[in-house]
Amino acid sequence: MQETWQERTVIVTGASGNLGGAVARAFAERGAALVLVDRSREALQRAGFADGARQWLAPTDLLDGESVAAMVAGAVERFGGVHVLCNLVGGFRMGEAVHETGRATWDFLLDINARTLLNAARATVPQMLSQAPNAFGARGRIVNIGAFAAQRGAARMGAYTAAKSVVMRLTESMSAELREQGINVNAVLPSIIDTPQNRADMPQADPARWVAPEALAEVIVFLASDAARAVHGALLPVTGLSG
Repeated sequence: MQETWQERTVIVTGASGNLGGAVARAFAERGAALVLVDRSREALQRAGFADGARQWLAPTDLLDGESVAAMVAGAVERFGGVHVLCNLVGGFRMGEAVHETGRATWDFLLDINARTLLNAARATVPQMLSQAPNAFGARGRIVNIGAFAAQRGAARMGAYTAAKSVVMRLTESMSAELREQGINVNAVLPSIIDTPQNRADMPQADPARWVAPEALAEVIVFLASDAARAVHGALLPVTGLSG
């Protein structure tokens, strides 16, 4: 059966970033309607996006539940439903030793990586559950972004690995709760993503070993597709050509 992306709406959070932009373009190429989420309209416009018949710029504070709920309601009003949620907002910060970790570091990393996911899920999952299933019995797909490095602790990365571990455990828990109701929930675990910022921060590293945003986007599109309808609760490492 041919997959019909033209009938689907995809929310991409963090759409102005390198990965978010690559994911948005990958879905756009397939004909999906896009809800592009970031903190400011200007950031989305700088990334090359604009409002259109199949694309809506939706400035949203993902740490504000009411703002997220309004964004989802707007997506439903504009496009008729929400079929895919890509939770791509996240952040990395080297921290202190665990016993020296300050509240600012802890709160920043838990907020940007985990609390944003929770707010997006709270607003989106009820909408997905209210929708009629497609021909494969799917009401929705959710793809989260964990981290390959967070599969174990590391020095001065305690807060970061803890935050991404929360993302991974939430992914597994949501999958267990929602798989029987027609919603697939999975996560990708990338290693270092090849971005201009990472190249600037690590000039001695070999970016050929990293993950290209476009390559990671293809994996995310797969997990959101009917081809992955039997995949539930996966934490999929995406580590590049050589890593």
